This record gives sequence, structure tokens and C-alpha cells, in this order.
Amino acid sequence: MLPKISAEQRRARLAVRHHLAAPATTVADAVAGVVALHATDPATVHLSASARLGSPAVASVEQALYDERSLVRLLGMRRTVFVTDLATAALVQAGCSADIAVKQRKLLEQHLGTQGYPENVPEPGKWLAEVEDAVEAALRARGSATAQQLSEDEPRLRQQLRMAAGKPYEAIGNVTSRVLFLLAADGRIMRGRPRGSWLSSQYVWHPLDSWIPGGLAVLGAEEARVELARRWLRAYGPAPVSDLRWWTGWTAGQTKKALAALGPVEVDLDGVPGVALADDLAPVPAPPPWVAFLPGLDPTPMGWQDRDWFLGPHRAALFDRSGNIGPTVWSSGRVVGGWAQRASGEVVFRLLEDVGAEARAQVEAAAERCAEWFGEIRATPRFRTPLERELAG
Repeated sequence: MLPKISAEQRRARLAVRHHLAAPATTVADAVAGVVALHATDPATVHLSASARLGSPAVASVEQALYDERSLVRLLGMRRTVFVTDLATAALVQAGCSADIAVKQRKLLEQHLGTQGYPENVPEPGKWLAEVEDAVEAALRARGSATAQQLSEDEPRLRQQLRMAAGKPYEAIGNVTSRVLFLLAADGRIMRGRPRGSWLSSQYVWHPLDSWIPGGLAVLGAEEARVELARRWLRAYGPAPVSDLRWWTGWTAGQTKKALAALGPVEVDLDGVPGVALADDLAPVPAPPPWVAFLPGLDPTPMGWQDRDWFLGPHRAALFDRSGNIGPTVWSSGRVVGGWAQRASGEVVFRLLEDVGAEARAQVEAAAERCAEWFGEIRATPRFRTPLERELAG
């Protein structure tokens, strides 16, 4: 008979390991607890870290990212930008990003050869390789640069593509961002500080080995995938194998091979087959009742594809049409509502189920702390969800 891990046990692990019931003392600990912070929306990095810290501050996150450089922002799983520590970044680069670069380069070459505007690019593979090398050389000559500066140094970045020709959503745009995307996915360049505040998504680019002296550790892809699977299972397991495959963006074969090398134990998750690390079968004590206000795209709710065991019936109100989660209110391991910041700065929430008087008082106190943390800052989620829009007004 397979070992049984209940939903309550999964929630207990989530609470402690993700530093939601027991705050982390450092930004590094907060990030390690969830493996990586989502960074598609730059605000999420700071809000997610702060939700897990005993003494939250934007300055602490910026110090780790830009002064100490113990955390880095990189393209990773599912073509998504994440923030993680250097050791995990090396795993992501070898185990996820490199494959993404191969696929996206092939796609861009195809588009250059068939959808170039005003004309197609002859020998697109050769052309693209030359442009990538020229852009990296220009960046090294400057030391750091914005996308606009690099397109001034290498005018071929202004090559245009005409996408969806003849469709209502036809668009013509430069290849600049796609070339920089490839260079980043290959581990040749890296995003540094944003050009504006911590809410900005316009970054200054650096050669990776100048931003991180010595660069990231060079690992084999299979070796990296095994260790990344281990870290994910430590943070998010026990869980179905399909959740690991979804989170990483791996193929079924890559997932199977990584797990075969790792050797997890098969478990029963309330009737759903799953896997757990061999040393993670003992019961975890449930922490005292806790409440958290997590931002849109927070790594905890985005850590699994199957979310029913903590989300319940609230998906329609809290997700957008593309599967991005908005701001959520948590109570002892379950999503019980959503929240938003209004233009006035007020943080408002709506509970989607009855949590009792004690938990509601905790939620009200958390909303006040959240508003105090924001102060004069106004942060609208990049991916807006039905409840967040309604609450924000």
C-alpha cells in the first residue's frame, strides 16, 4: 500500500516551507523556500519576498539583486522570467533555458525567412548568429546598455517582422526583444537594474560574466534537471508528476528521466498518485492559524498545475483567461479570497467563504499591514483578474 499524504499535510508543508506561517529572516531564505520567484511582473518579486519576511523592505530585495548579486533575474521555466539564487540559476540555465533557446531560435529563423518586413532575410540562420555576436560585442564594449542603445550600435536589431498578416491582430515589430531573449536564454547576457523604480520592466543589460564574475556554474542538462526536480519536490512536494512537468516545462521523457535518477517514493495524495522525496514521508506538525496576502503570480499558487486542494471553487474569480493568478488571501493553507490596492492606497479584500471571526480578524489586520507597507506606492498587477478589477474600482 502506498504511503498516504493528505491535503492537510500538504498545506502544513506549504505553510512552513514557503515561509508563510513562519517568516524568513533573509531574502535569500524567502526565495530558497519557493525555489524561484516569478518575475514577469516586476512588482511580484518584491511583494512575494516581502510576504515571507519578518521585516519586509524593498531595499533588502534590491540589495540582494543589484548590490550583493546573490539573486539573479533570468529566463527559465515555461519561457517565464524568474528570480532565484545563483546555484538554482545554474540549474535553470542548464535544465530549462538552454532548450528554450534552441526552440525559440529555430522559430525566429523561420519567421525571418518567411515573415520579414518589408522583405525576408536571406540565410536567416547565418544572419541571426552574426547579429547575436555583434550585439554581445556591442554590449561588452559599453559594459552595460539598454535595448535602445544596442539597436543604435547594431542597426540589424531593427529588422522587422510582419506577424499574422491579413488578420485583425496583424502586427509589425522589430526583432530587438527576441534577439535579446535568445542571448539571455543562452546565458550570454543578463538583466541588471531596471531603468526606473522597482515597478519598471525596462532593464539595463549586462554580459552575464561581468554581472556575475565567473558566470554561472556550467552543468550538464540531465544533472541539472535531477537537482532542480529535487529542489521543487522539497518545496512543493509531495505532488503529482504532472505538476513537476508543468512547472518546469519539461517533456514527459525529460521528467521521467530526472525522476528515475532522483528515486522519489510513490505516494497517495487523497486518491491521486504522486511522488515524494524518500526522506519526506513523516508527518509535518500543522502550524498555528495563519493569514497571508500574496500578490498576483506569487510562486506558491503558481507552483502546481492541479490547485484544487488549496484553491477550492475560487478559480474563476482569481485567475485571468491565460491562467495567471491575481492577488489572493490565504488562511492556514487555503485560498479564501482576493485583494486589491485602490488608487487611494487602501488595500481592500473580499472573502469568498466563511473563515470564522478569528481568521477574519487576522485578515483585516493583514490588510492594514499590507497598506502600510505600500505607503505611497501604487502597484497594479500586470495580469488583472475579475475579482481584483472589481475590488480596485
